[in-house]
Amino acid sequence: MAQYLVTGANRGLGLEYVRQLLARGDRVIACCRHAARASELNRFSGAFPGHLKVLPLDVAEPRSIAELVRETDMLDVRIDTLINNAGVLTPGEQFGAVESASLAQAFATNAAGPFLLTQALAPRLADGGKVIAISSGLGSIARASQFATPSYNISKAGLNMAVRMLGFALAARRIAVLALSPGWVKTDMGGAGAELEVEQSVANMLKVIDDLQFDENHIGQFLGNSGKPVPW
Repeated sequence: MAQYLVTGANRGLGLEYVRQLLARGDRVIACCRHAARASELNRFSGAFPGHLKVLPLDVAEPRSIAELVRETDMLDVRIDTLINNAGVLTPGEQFGAVESASLAQAFATNAAGPFLLTQALAPRLADGGKVIAISSGLGSIARASQFATPSYNISKAGLNMAVRMLGFALAARRIAVLALSPGWVKTDMGGAGAELEVEQSVANMLKVIDDLQFDENHIGQFLGNSGKPVPW
């Protein structure tokens, strides 16, 4: 069985990742900001004894990242796949009224957080393992067609570059690093009008992750949930 670490695991895509991974017999470290209040995760702990550890993590806080690293050191686990899923989106932003705090929060959580967490956990990553960052088609510069959710879009474009940098940094250990778009999903962030159910999006993405192998000619790729490349 493989060992996964999933961030933003208390709801939406993150919670569904945990559910599907546990259901197929994998071990999971599930991270979220308020672990004690994550009722579904704590219910999973009882349903899958010995397979789930729930730990607190705010990816935007360096001290929280450092504490998580200490926890994983105490657990003495080797992480086969790290899924950087935690993210934030500020709705309703209008040009002329975009606030610096929204941009800073989006960058800290969506771009800097996954980069710094992966860097900090690198000694715990298995050689030949995988690092996944949940990106978005909204982070594609080539696809941009209107002014909307700028803090989110800009931060996801930054995340894509972070993935490329991490891919080069971890290449000597043959760790595959991937930016993965879940598609437009019916989550709190995606809204009820989205195209994909959470269960289907995660199932699609897990197939892409399972099939992923290190390729020195395709370091730090950006793929959709179908496994096809997304334009930068």
